[in-house]
Amino acid sequence: MKERNGTLIVTGSSRGIGAAIAQLAAERGFSVAVNFATGEAEAIAIAEQIVSAGGQARPIQADIAHEEEIVRLFETAERQLGPIKALVNNAAITRGLSRVESISAAALAQVMAVNITGAILCAREAVRRMSTRHGGSGGAIVNISSRAARIGSAGEWVHYAASKGAIDSFTIGLAREVATEGIRVNAVAPGLIETGLHAANGVPDRLDRLAATIPMQRPGTPLEVAEAVLWLLSPAASYTTGAILEVGGGR
Repeated sequence: MKERNGTLIVTGSSRGIGAAIAQLAAERGFSVAVNFATGEAEAIAIAEQIVSAGGQARPIQADIAHEEEIVRLFETAERQLGPIKALVNNAAITRGLSRVESISAAALAQVMAVNITGAILCAREAVRRMSTRHGGSGGAIVNISSRAARIGSAGEWVHYAASKGAIDSFTIGLAREVATEGIRVNAVAPGLIETGLHAANGVPDRLDRLAATIPMQRPGTPLEVAEAVLWLLSPAASYTTGAILEVGGGR
């Protein structure tokens, strides 16, 4: 039997990068809470695949835009899978392509509620459980940022890029805040990755159109991002905290 690494919550893990992280984490010995907001069938399928391969996983519904659902996510994961040892803040939305002059306050509020407030509240719940200051035994948090935070994504989704810039700042600040409490906090900033995000935003040709702007001349895969995340969660990264690891093919 595999040695278990404790429970990992991966928000927004029913598809794309989140699903790849959940599956790889299970292979590496984590019991995984496969969180979803609306993709129930996909989350169940991911959890079943993990269990069929000999791992431990549970699909858990919770909309990260709502504090009470975040609290329920952590309580449920802990009850069903055991003590929380790690968190990957992956859930994020874009609300589509839009120039700043055209975005609505409602769309902006939704993006910030999930991408920033939700991530911070998830980290709050993780710290309350993992910090030695609160009687925990330590752990690790990895926030999923984006290369958009550095590039700015002008003409596409500056609002989304701004939310990821906030995640970078949050990662650095929280890492320093809990560095003596047994918790490491880092971020992975993916570049252009082969997921359904682009088609869902009405630009299915986006990767093909932008491939030439990537020094490696190709988009990345969800598994390549997952590998970076699992390294940061592992003991191999024991002296790494407050880092933002770019996984973008040089772009």
